[in-house]
Amino acid sequence: MTLIINKRIQGVAPSSTLAITARAKELRVQGCDVVNFAGGEPDFDTPDAIKKAAIQAMEKGQTKYTPSIGTPDLRKAIAEKFKKDNQLKYDPAQIAVSCGAKHSLYCIIQVLVDAGDEVLIPSPYWVSYPEMVKLAGGTPVFVPTTVETNLKVTPELLNAQITANTKVLILNSPSNPTGMLYRKDELTAIVDVCLKNNIYIISDEIYEKLIYDTTSYTSVASLSPEAYENTITVNGVSKAFSMTGWRIGYCAGKKEIIGFIKKFQDHSTSNPCSISQAAALEAIKSPEKIITAMRDKFKSRRELIMSGIDAIDTVSYIKPEGAFYLFCDVSKLGNSMDVAKRILDEVNVAMIPGEGFGAPGFVRLSFATSAERIKEGTKRIADWVKKNA
Repeated sequence: MTLIINKRIQGVAPSSTLAITARAKELRVQGCDVVNFAGGEPDFDTPDAIKKAAIQAMEKGQTKYTPSIGTPDLRKAIAEKFKKDNQLKYDPAQIAVSCGAKHSLYCIIQVLVDAGDEVLIPSPYWVSYPEMVKLAGGTPVFVPTTVETNLKVTPELLNAQITANTKVLILNSPSNPTGMLYRKDELTAIVDVCLKNNIYIISDEIYEKLIYDTTSYTSVASLSPEAYENTITVNGVSKAFSMTGWRIGYCAGKKEIIGFIKKFQDHSTSNPCSISQAAALEAIKSPEKIITAMRDKFKSRRELIMSGIDAIDTVSYIKPEGAFYLFCDVSKLGNSMDVAKRILDEVNVAMIPGEGFGAPGFVRLSFATSAERIKEGTKRIADWVKKNA
């Protein structure tokens, strides 16, 4: 029988982040001392209180199906979190819990995007955004940013890409891979463009708690009643609470949109893991100090990795304001795919080439690793550059 595969899945590119990570793990198995700057997850363990909540849930027999969009208690806690942290009033019926923020994004795109619809994606972008759009039958439209705009999209850049088919803008602040954080005035100007053109905004706020030079974070939906109506907010527990493997994310928006997401999850995942939901409930109710301790360490690591890269004249970057990535311009060293591959193979330092983020000439370095590994990794990179200059 001839193998016939769905055309949409054939058009999806493999994840460059996962490919590099897999290669780094392979080298480790071979006995190589690999410094991993490729990872997109905190290296800290999940806090004990959160793990204990999961154990208690199992002991209580909370191992059965839950509502497909999450338990009432968890959705209520998320609603309270939105009100306290983001000045957003969502009813629990406006919230859907999913199997990670990535799954939330996928569900939203499946619900909003139809064949022929165009989705604006500022570049550099997280690798999965365009592939999710393709899987929905839509067309990703990239909005190139520049160093002059601090790798952030502007109203002018957006207007240049808007057509009659534009349906959605995906905005990520702080950004993966750049670490750039949008200020309130910047978001207001972007929202104005979207409202004038009847464009939905998917606001990916997964790195909300990991910002370093300000305590002020603006959630897009909080800007105005109109922004609230037009925005679907995405967040989760993976980054802030070091719970990547627990796979709990969530989104909030119009009841009608959440209703369709519920239908989609009814027939795809049934529900997020019941035990993980119990852990997420504990996380969301946890005191802020659980997050701030980890954030403070990330901030010191940011300074350390910048110091190491500053020693290399041919590599530049814009100081990241959030997340845990340093996005470096390595174009003076050659093709970024080749640079990343050679550095991994020759000095055993793993990083992600910018091509997967729509930014050839750049590489993403994650500082979600120990200070000792950051010092060792940046020294190896500097020595490699000096040797190959």
